[in-house]
Amino acid sequence: MKLEHLGIAVKSLKETVPVFEKIFNTKATPVEFVAEQKVNVRKIKLENCDLEFLEGTDAESPISKHIEKRGEGIQHCSFEVPDINKSLTELKEREIRLINETPKQGADNMLIAFLHPKSTAGILMELAQHQNEK
Repeated sequence: MKLEHLGIAVKSLKETVPVFEKIFNTKATPVEFVAEQKVNVRKIKLENCDLEFLEGTDAESPISKHIEKRGEGIQHCSFEVPDINKSLTELKEREIRLINETPKQGADNMLIAFLHPKSTAGILMELAQHQNEK
């Protein structure tokens, strides 16, 4: 398992992403809309992990709710796994509480699932599996 990205909740991609482009002297990916999560996403790809900027597109999106409750900032840590279904099964057997028992579609053609922060010392952890292009 390796760190895939840090998910950062922001109110505005338009305002926030250019600051990080300047910090890292690079360009972020184009905006990607993830309908299932009701978010717009842009990533800054770094050597060891990506920074994933998330902007809610609806008041009911998880990101909008996160910002309303906790403000902008790191929302989750994502870890890449080779087989997300196997990982979820194993974690459930180890009595780790899951938010998602089955994977959902995420940005960058990844399957994602979240572990409940009550099982992970208050950290929202995401498992991510890159899907093969068809």
